[in-house]
Amino acid sequence: MGPDNFLAFIVTAGFFIMTPGIDTIFVLNKSIANGKRSGIYASLGVNSGVLIHTLLAALGFSVLIAKSALIFTIVKYVGVVYLIYLGFLQLKKKSDLSPKMDQSSIPNKRKNDYISGFFTNTLNPKVALFFLAFFPQFIASDEIENPVPFILLGFTYAIIGVAWFSIITIFASVFSQKIIANPKAGLWLNKLSGLVFIIMGVQIALT
Repeated sequence: MGPDNFLAFIVTAGFFIMTPGIDTIFVLNKSIANGKRSGIYASLGVNSGVLIHTLLAALGFSVLIAKSALIFTIVKYVGVVYLIYLGFLQLKKKSDLSPKMDQSSIPNKRKNDYISGFFTNTLNPKVALFFLAFFPQFIASDEIENPVPFILLGFTYAIIGVAWFSIITIFASVFSQKIIANPKAGLWLNKLSGLVFIIMGVQIALT
């Protein structure tokens, strides 16, 4: 089917996924602030973004991003604006960590967690370039033009990502009840996570 040395890919991908980055901080923030379910939805959103980058790589669009300074810059700054926007939303929150949350608002909140995770990953052009550089190392040379190996590796990467983020979500959500019980802690968590998102956006802009 095209993938070469699949076991080595799984091990290497696992190390890359476990390396802290924007996605990890995003999932941790959702898990600690809003509990396990929010973390899981954020994880699914992030890894849906992985599948989008996989599709782009399989169809050759990642090559366009890599070769065109204009396209890369546009995607990068859209991602920067989105991260900074998320940061300001967090800074504006007084505290939404009350245990008396309206149950009717929960489905929309979970949906927003998924969408935010999806765009946080999808609008990061570094992920597209990473896949473009990383995946071909594990694809047989005579299958490099075949989209199937890219898709198989992408789905594998996403599955590993969901598994890892689910683990850290479970551990991080342990702190959720303590945060909910302390409104001031929730307020400071919102401020801290907002600053982190803004700093990440600025960092990407300057790279």
